[in-house]
Amino acid sequence: MKVSENWLREWVNPSISSDDLVAQITLAGLEVDEVLPVASAFSGVVVGEIISAEPHPNADKLQVCQVSDGIEAFQVVCGAPNARAGIKISFAKIGAVLGADFKIKKAKLRQVESFGMLCSASELGLSDDHDGIMELPSSAKVGEDFRAFLGLDDQIIDVDLTPNRSDCLSVAGLAREVGVLNKTDVTPVNVIPAQVVIDDTFSVRVDAADACPRYLGRVVRGVDVSAQTPLWMVEKLRRSGIRSIDPIVDITNFVMLELGQPMHAFDLANLSGSVVVRMATAGEKITLLDGQEIALREDTLLIADEKTPLAIAGVMGGKGSGVNGETKDIFLESAFFTPLALAGKARSYGLHTDSSHRFERGVDATLQEKAIERATALVVEIAGGQVGPITHTVNKASLPEAAVVTLRRKKLDQYLAMSIDKDLVTDILTRLGLEMIEVTDEAWLTKAPSHRFDIAIEADLIEEVARIYGYDNLPSSMPQAAVNFTPLSETKAQIQVLRSILVSQGYQEAVTYSFIDPVLSKQFLPEIEPVPLANPISADMGVMRPSLVPGLVRAYLHNQNRQQSRVRLFETGRRFIGSVDALDKLDQQQQISGLIAGSRDAEAWYHNSEKVDFYDLKAHVEALFALNDGGKPSYEPSNCVFLHPGRSADIFVEGKFVGVMGELHPQLSKELGINQPLYVFDIALSAVLQASLPEYKAVSKFPEVRRDLALLVDRAVAVSELEKVILSSAGDALKSVLVFDVYQGQGIDETKKSVALGLTWQHPSHTLSDEEVNNSVEQTVAALFDQLGAVVRG
Repeated sequence: MKVSENWLREWVNPSISSDDLVAQITLAGLEVDEVLPVASAFSGVVVGEIISAEPHPNADKLQVCQVSDGIEAFQVVCGAPNARAGIKISFAKIGAVLGADFKIKKAKLRQVESFGMLCSASELGLSDDHDGIMELPSSAKVGEDFRAFLGLDDQIIDVDLTPNRSDCLSVAGLAREVGVLNKTDVTPVNVIPAQVVIDDTFSVRVDAADACPRYLGRVVRGVDVSAQTPLWMVEKLRRSGIRSIDPIVDITNFVMLELGQPMHAFDLANLSGSVVVRMATAGEKITLLDGQEIALREDTLLIADEKTPLAIAGVMGGKGSGVNGETKDIFLESAFFTPLALAGKARSYGLHTDSSHRFERGVDATLQEKAIERATALVVEIAGGQVGPITHTVNKASLPEAAVVTLRRKKLDQYLAMSIDKDLVTDILTRLGLEMIEVTDEAWLTKAPSHRFDIAIEADLIEEVARIYGYDNLPSSMPQAAVNFTPLSETKAQIQVLRSILVSQGYQEAVTYSFIDPVLSKQFLPEIEPVPLANPISADMGVMRPSLVPGLVRAYLHNQNRQQSRVRLFETGRRFIGSVDALDKLDQQQQISGLIAGSRDAEAWYHNSEKVDFYDLKAHVEALFALNDGGKPSYEPSNCVFLHPGRSADIFVEGKFVGVMGELHPQLSKELGINQPLYVFDIALSAVLQASLPEYKAVSKFPEVRRDLALLVDRAVAVSELEKVILSSAGDALKSVLVFDVYQGQGIDETKKSVALGLTWQHPSHTLSDEEVNNSVEQTVAALFDQLGAVVRG
């Protein structure tokens, strides 16, 4: 909200500077966005009067005027179409400076000398109006400094209010705040009820009483719409960001800014039967004051007559019923609309008005009569007219009730970390408009004022006391609390450790959206119906992700499109499988997923640029399981639809499926535009968070013994099966099994493969003899033959 400082100080004038006033308002929670001067810088401009205006002898569009400054007359050549004898204007004398460096000098226009300039509003930085010179009221004193006459040594304070502080969307509301902050009395406008001279009324019927609990109307006949809006009102409107239109509209806008009550004036001649406050019917249309035609919805509150809609309640009036140049009689409206009835309605029609801004946030439900009396007095003063009585339509049951709130001394001291004197607290609350029902040493029982919709609970009163007392006056102290540290389980790894493991492998952590494109979800997991979002941000973020892999692949594509070919990414987060209709069956398992692509090592002169492969990915996956000695992963060929059928594996721990890894399916890579092999893993986070308790084992003092075996087995036999048989048959002294070669090709049956393994034995208490090792080897070879058909290659 924009407000003139001078206007604010008419209501409350504390003995502080403008800068201190602005700072004070901001510290009270009413943030000031900016402070602007009300006019551009100029000097040497006075109130002048045109004594005579004659046609220029050498130019059709110029006039030669004699202008008085109250002491002497000056000849001025002027091209303004409204320059004429008898009017008072802004006169820039010789030596006057307009703007930064435009200095008025003696000039000669078409052989006629000119001693000064008659100024338009735009030339003085007051508005964009440059159609003619600025005309001043006849009461202006000739010769008076123009800045002093209009009070231009003023500034516009632009206050950015939070939605809960609708009570400050007026000069009265801001003045109330400033008065409380400075313990200064506020001088409100004196509203005297208008003298009723006619009995004319216009019938009002409220059909939507819950949405409009109070509606006041008044007939004023014989108004002169052609009357000039006083300059003081035009200036106050201008400084609040509102353009002057005609005296009736200007008055309703002025009262809204002054008191906070939006109003509207209808042309009485265009109303039929009675005013009806009702909800719109489907298919109804209205042409608004701005000329656009709106198709109304059934949830829209209307002001109508017996024939047609007149206005969208609290938003904007209709074109057909508004005040115009032919208007003689008006019907003034002042109403209270409940905030919920109007919330979001203006935005839903692509509108935002000063009225809707206030009604949506809440207007004082007791303000309507004061506002209509204030507007009536101004109408009679400016445009004349005969006043009729006010028509009241009130539904008390739907009016908001003032909240009764108790503020406890104990809670106030606890939250503020100090104790404020009881009388000071009482004074603060009273100045804020709260009614003191009962005050004791332990508590204040209060009743919130009608203009404060945001006071409902004890915490609201504590906040009010804190901000008025001054946040900077409250003590600063470090928070203190007893902290009970939960011991970390040694059988569960911390996720930070897993992140460090992957970062050490060259990965970077990614954070992708939990919702993805439904099309992308189907491309990766066509058999899973993703969980849809009720209100998605956009069409390509319409479902919850059934896997973290699609998001990582999208992140890879973002890098690929920016010429980044070597990419390693990982992410931890939830994947969602199930239905929102059965929340107990909605699987939201935490996953850890990763992706690698490009060269194995960063580019350098000392190594080749070899590409990563399946076994690089496998090494990274096994590093995640390294903390769990007893839970080493095993692998089986995978049927995952988004992975390469021959270069992928399902991951198992202790026989339980925990995830997948492998190369992205070539067909899917082609569809997505990926230009190189991509390797991904997707594992249940709980599986890699399991850790083994470390156990002490003495280091053997005796030497190791190694035997190498080259085995011929069917190609379908997995190395992990060979390892299982060896571990179960080679004896307790077996220390490790290492696969160091796999061969398929010439010299071997095409259905077979050669697997070379290194077996290492070491006993903790003695040196193993050749006989002991040979016996273990024989047992192992026999078991391999019996269980897997493996034979030692000759």
